[in-house]
Amino acid sequence: MFSYQRTLSHYSRSNVAIWLTMAFQAGAINTGGYLSCHRFVSHVTGFGTLIGTEAASGKWIPALGMLTVPGFFIGGTMLSAYFVDRRIQTNQRPLYPVVMFLIFILTMAVTAGGNLGYFGEFGAPIVNKDYLLLAALCLACGIQNATITSAFGAIVRTTHLTGITTDLGIGLVRMIFHSHKIQPRTNEIRANWMRLGLISSFILGSFASAYVYLHAQYWGFLIPGGIATILFFWSLIHFNDING
Repeated sequence: MFSYQRTLSHYSRSNVAIWLTMAFQAGAINTGGYLSCHRFVSHVTGFGTLIGTEAASGKWIPALGMLTVPGFFIGGTMLSAYFVDRRIQTNQRPLYPVVMFLIFILTMAVTAGGNLGYFGEFGAPIVNKDYLLLAALCLACGIQNATITSAFGAIVRTTHLTGITTDLGIGLVRMIFHSHKIQPRTNEIRANWMRLGLISSFILGSFASAYVYLHAQYWGFLIPGGIATILFFWSLIHFNDING
């Protein structure tokens, strides 16, 4: 199911299924964070901007609050590293089912907490109630991003598009002008198609989930939770076939 890769041009059908599914899931989580509390939770860049703008406006308490949120993303990456990367580095089987289960728990907790009123009204910017929501979603995104980074040799990112879009631009120039010394042109073409697929899947996840969030509000987090459930059982079934 998961397998370590060195270039994006070398992938199996299983790789494609995992990458596109997780990009779709990341789009759904990020959209849920934005629509529920007006924050992008799948990447740390936005929080860095918010910290700066809040501090510049003299709002030191909100700035300090925002400063702690990326810590949850880091915490998620550390959890993933413990169950996946650490075991890969020590020639043990990575525990992919565990990290998928953690993402499931976090998204289900957000679904339940939101519907029980712990995070306030969906879409209302209530800072004193949305902190735990931000924390849970950032934690989930950190887990996902670190897992796919460790599993596939840092060639894929699914929770944000900046890196993959940059790679696409570079790859297009290599393909068009035949400046591809690192790998054959056919491999560059394959890699570019994969990059387009990841970008499209993230956007599709955002689009499809946005429709659900706008109509069902916090229940929309069942989408990434459901995907985590599928990935959990998939990784559990194929556990003996995993190469770390």
